[in-house]
Amino acid sequence: MIKESNKPEEHPELLAIWEASVRASHDFLTEEKILEIKQIILEGNIFSHVNLFAFHNDIGEKVGFLGLSHYKIEMLFIHPDYQGMGIGKQLTDFAISEKKVTRVDVNEQNHQAIRFYKKMGFQVVKRNALDSQGNPFPILEMEVQ
Repeated sequence: MIKESNKPEEHPELLAIWEASVRASHDFLTEEKILEIKQIILEGNIFSHVNLFAFHNDIGEKVGFLGLSHYKIEMLFIHPDYQGMGIGKQLTDFAISEKKVTRVDVNEQNHQAIRFYKKMGFQVVKRNALDSQGNPFPILEMEVQ
């Protein structure tokens, strides 16, 4: 079940999902970089800048979430224990059909995410050599067709 998840008291649980997911899927990031990004999320109160939707399993636990801003997926993270079960697909379908999302940015080194978004109908429209913090992690801008 997908539910809005914008209350500040929900943010620590979402951050835990973010961290577990990043550690499982972003093997191009060092431990230092993961902790740096986590600090940016906390200090910048990043979750409050997007509209959050959490996927709840059968017993009501949050196991993944989606962050949207305007017509763009800003974040999509699934706890590694629940990856490969169609949760990302359900959240992305929800974003496209219910929230009219058309765009997403993906780290070029995150091959799993690129394959996923291509399967969901997105295509690369632009490549940026640096991420939004100026790090040498190329970003692919993708749009759904």
